[in-house]
Amino acid sequence: MRPSHYAEEADRAINWRVLALIWPYLLEYRSRITLALLCLLAAKAASVGGPFILKAVVDRLDSPGEQLLAAPIALVVAYGLARLSMTLLGELRDTLFGRVTERAMRRLGLQVFEHLHSLDIGFHLERRTGGLARDIERGTNGISFLMRFFVFNIAPTFIEIALVVVLFQFNYGVAFALIPLAAVVLYVGFSVVATEWRTEHVRAANRADSASNTRAVDSLLNYETVKYFNNERYEAVHYDSELANWEQARRRSRLSLFWLNSGQALVIAAAITAMLALAAQRVAAGDLTLGDFVLINAFMVQLFVPLNFLGFVYREIKSSTANIENLFALLRVQPQLAQDDQAPALQLRGGEICFNHVSFSYQRERQILNNISFTVAAGSSLAIVGASGAGKSTIAKLLFRFYDPSAGSITVDGQPLPSVELASLRRAIGVVPQDTVLFNGTLRENIRYGRPDASDHELLEAVRLAHLDSFVDKLPDGLESVVGERGLKLSGGEKQRVAIARTILKRPAILLFDEATSSLDSHAEQSILRALKQLAAGHTSVTIAHRLSTVVDADQIIVLSGGEIVETGTHQQLLAAQGHYTALWQAQQS
Repeated sequence: MRPSHYAEEADRAINWRVLALIWPYLLEYRSRITLALLCLLAAKAASVGGPFILKAVVDRLDSPGEQLLAAPIALVVAYGLARLSMTLLGELRDTLFGRVTERAMRRLGLQVFEHLHSLDIGFHLERRTGGLARDIERGTNGISFLMRFFVFNIAPTFIEIALVVVLFQFNYGVAFALIPLAAVVLYVGFSVVATEWRTEHVRAANRADSASNTRAVDSLLNYETVKYFNNERYEAVHYDSELANWEQARRRSRLSLFWLNSGQALVIAAAITAMLALAAQRVAAGDLTLGDFVLINAFMVQLFVPLNFLGFVYREIKSSTANIENLFALLRVQPQLAQDDQAPALQLRGGEICFNHVSFSYQRERQILNNISFTVAAGSSLAIVGASGAGKSTIAKLLFRFYDPSAGSITVDGQPLPSVELASLRRAIGVVPQDTVLFNGTLRENIRYGRPDASDHELLEAVRLAHLDSFVDKLPDGLESVVGERGLKLSGGEKQRVAIARTILKRPAILLFDEATSSLDSHAEQSILRALKQLAAGHTSVTIAHRLSTVVDADQIIVLSGGEIVETGTHQQLLAAQGHYTALWQAQQS
């Protein structure tokens, strides 16, 4: 179910189910929650008591027989203390509960992050990284907003309104209770209706914001491609188009907010005017004191100040519940790969690889591999060659278990891949990819990524074995040199050497080279090939290659065409067969 579905659901009604989803994450600090609630109750008591103290001050000052320097001053001090207590208790409440909310956000954010890494590659290929990042950000921020504004602002405000209405009824009569009650009902009703009308404008602004953000992220992630085709202007025009949509959506959202705020102000002004007019009439008639007039005015202002933001809070609560639901929807996504949590770790006994009648397709209508069978003996080397689109890289993805075959089985040392712990399988395989993507950190951090707990000595040995040491020695900062985002500061050959050093540091039993030299010049290719040959010595290795000259020394070569193995043998055997391999060889040699 896509997150947009939940956003639409939230537009119809506030999804209170998210409170049940969040609650387990809040229970870690039960004592803090209890103290925060006690502070909330104490603050509300001070809030309700303040106007009564103010009434007493005014009545004392209005009484000619009272001493002006005794009781009135004490009451003024008491009123000041009540106001101070209300503020301090509110701050203490927010401080106590802030830790609870932040810990819940941290735990949930980490859980979603780990869950996303546990999902299969198909999920990430179908999702845009920028939009996914915003879903996580909005979901965690939604928890903070929901807790801060609803639990400790809006809900207590309605409790205070109920208390005030009861006090007005008890002290001043039905009319004084009905006016604020009717005003609050009208205010809330108008706010809800107007906010519902405004929601579509807000949603359009959010969609435009996500679209522009996703466009920017996609363009910056593909910085090199933009430069290759001189498409900076093309990207800027498209990004500006997204920003123009965002600008228009924000303008409509701002106008709708103007009408919402104006209607709310009208209801508040009418209610306060009616209450003060009624109170003034009763004071003139001698039924109420001047202090009562001040108390009524203070309560009316005090009631409606927090409700000024009701439209905003109502919309944000709906948005927050939808965003939180989006976050939990991500947690409900299940990986397509069947994973047994109790599966035993892979038991390596040399690293023999067997593909047994394997078939695979990304979509049903397009078969990629058809009934593939081969065996790579432990410690030997296999090369997979063929034209583009023949299915070479798909074999690598199946071996690393990014996908499961639609038919047949794959085993390592006789153990079917689905029957062993996935992490142990991937620990046993080292990959040197065609396109090495580096993190925006130092060379040391990127190489150590192969095994974060490796010692400095092991890291330096990996650098030497990857023939990266001469390059590192020329850098002013050596291994502390920053490689830039996605390794843009390094050449293709330098990035490949970093990938080799990573793999050496990982110390895997099985090596997988996925066209690791296809983007390099001849000199760099020969240097990398020597490093790869040295790395592969004594290991089971699978090399996917487009250039046949890079795999002539392989123990076994299989030729793929149309998703099927059409030839197998050594380089000399395949040349003697005068088949597909020979045609590819002659085409490349010429």
